[in-house]
Amino acid sequence: MHEFGIAEAILDAVERRAEGRRVERARVQAGAMLRITEPAINQAFALIADGSLAEGARVDLVIVPVQLICRSCGQTAQSADPFATCPECGGTDIDTEGGDDLVLESIQMTEAAHVPGNPRRDRGNPDGPS
Repeated sequence: MHEFGIAEAILDAVERRAEGRRVERARVQAGAMLRITEPAINQAFALIADGSLAEGARVDLVIVPVQLICRSCGQTAQSADPFATCPECGGTDIDTEGGDDLVLESIQMTEAAHVPGNPRRDRGNPDGPS
């Protein structure tokens, strides 16, 4: 299951950007050539993230299409299926470009239950009232 390697890469990127804060959700762009699905990556991520700041977090997956170039007729097209046939001539002699990226688009942190500081004092002025 190659999703575990991808889940480890996502967790590493999430932890670096979270800076010690708990993570609730991550949005990831994955190229179609990676051949992953949201249920499979979430299952792998749940196992990999166990005990980390991202434990219980969900991965929202956005599939980025691959560009198909037909060697028979020259037609180019985009597809979420890297093994698609040419939409113009039905040919199977296809070159592909792109679709192998993995990009952490955003992360959503959990809201803090406690904000440090004195609630009776203006926190905007650390030296006290003027």
